[in-house]
Amino acid sequence: MKVWTKLASAVLLGLLAVPGARAQNVEAVLGAMDRAAASFRSTEADFVWDQYTKVVEETDTQKGSVYFRRNGKEIQMAADIVQPETKVVVYSDGQVKMYQPKIDTLTVYNAGKNKTEMESFMVLGFGGRGHELLPSYDVTWGGAETVDGVKTEKLVLVPKLAKTRNVFNKIVLWIDPARGISIRQQLFTPSGDYRLAKYSNIRINQKISDDVYKIKTTSKTKTLTPQG
Repeated sequence: MKVWTKLASAVLLGLLAVPGARAQNVEAVLGAMDRAAASFRSTEADFVWDQYTKVVEETDTQKGSVYFRRNGKEIQMAADIVQPETKVVVYSDGQVKMYQPKIDTLTVYNAGKNKTEMESFMVLGFGGRGHELLPSYDVTWGGAETVDGVKTEKLVLVPKLAKTRNVFNKIVLWIDPARGISIRQQLFTPSGDYRLAKYSNIRINQKISDDVYKIKTTSKTKTLTPQG
């Protein structure tokens, strides 16, 4: 009987220890992100973006380079997409601009009242403070995983607001605790679609030319401004 009592106690203590250990892991990762955010000026990286559509079971892949920088209180983002089709995307001053050279068309989206939400998605793991996630997400530890030779800690984010969950109902970040940044992100939609972003050749706090955030159009460029 004493043996079974000791065994039961050991199992119970083990089960009780797991949530506490996971909470400590979450706190450690959030702390690493906080420290990185304190000195964040810019990040640039190569990327592979996989967009999976469940209804047709297809994955569309884009490749290129992405740039983030803090300009005053604003976060600016630019992406040079080189495959499968050349596109330039810039977010600045509350606007998303996408230029498609092949059809010489510039599409301008105004973030409007969604500006804060849009910027919060952009800085997930790139310049955003870890503890700033807590008011908006339920954050749990998803385990340790080595990605492309980098030891990472996975954070699983579930949005607290129904409005956000209608867009992405779960987000997984693979955080490199040594640098306090994410090297992989996966965003899931309620319909079962997901977007997987994989980053490599990451450069932190290096000078990024202002030209990266400027879109070069032509005299014949057609400009579209969708509403809503």
